[in-house]
Amino acid sequence: MSGHSKWQQIRRQKGVNDAKRGQLFTRLGRELVVAVREGGGPDPDANFRLRMAVQRARAANMPMDNIDRTIKRAAGASDGASLDEITYEGYAPGGAAVMVQVMTDNRNRTAADIRNVFNKNAGNLGEVGCVDWIFEPRGSIEIELGKHDPDELSLEVIDLGAEDIEPYQEGDETLTIYTEPSQLEAVQKALDAKKFTIVRAENSLLPKTKVKLGEKEAMQALRLIDRLEDLEDVQNVYTNADISDEIAEKYSS
Repeated sequence: MSGHSKWQQIRRQKGVNDAKRGQLFTRLGRELVVAVREGGGPDPDANFRLRMAVQRARAANMPMDNIDRTIKRAAGASDGASLDEITYEGYAPGGAAVMVQVMTDNRNRTAADIRNVFNKNAGNLGEVGCVDWIFEPRGSIEIELGKHDPDELSLEVIDLGAEDIEPYQEGDETLTIYTEPSQLEAVQKALDAKKFTIVRAENSLLPKTKVKLGEKEAMQALRLIDRLEDLEDVQNVYTNADISDEIAEKYSS
């Protein structure tokens, strides 16, 4: 499936750093709003999407007062700004596929921003459907390893319903498992019952195939993805670019 990647670790750390600039809280707040309005109301116990959004917000140290206010506002403000969920598709340098998920209250502004980033970073914004066939939806759950043996833990989570596991490498502090999207909630509940510490749980897109990039194209692709993630309306960016640990570390240094 996705395979282990130093780049993925760097991107997750970047997500933490985003919180210092306020971008992550903005994104999390939008996800809370849409989860309330589209996922089934303001009760996290009855709304799985909202429950995951709250978990991500708390993991990012978003204050509970902010979370509660956002949920209440989304539940009660019929005149609030409408947020549209849109996915843009395109290509990074070297031909790697890129999927960009956004939440926006202004489609025209967002489309212009996305196109501008692609054009200025050697990418190409494509038509709807041009690359979505390369990706498949998966539930993704990240668990703290703690004192668990990775091999034993892998066997246990498979018994609990995990479909696949990201390969473990020496020094990893977490184990990432994948599920069918429809089984994400059930597997998460099974892990909770076993008292595992869940770092994050979310629906994601994983590439069926990958494109190996040389250093020049990989550097350009990383820059493109960074610029896309810097846009306030962007929630997630997925790619099938295969970038070596050495290049990822060089880019981040």
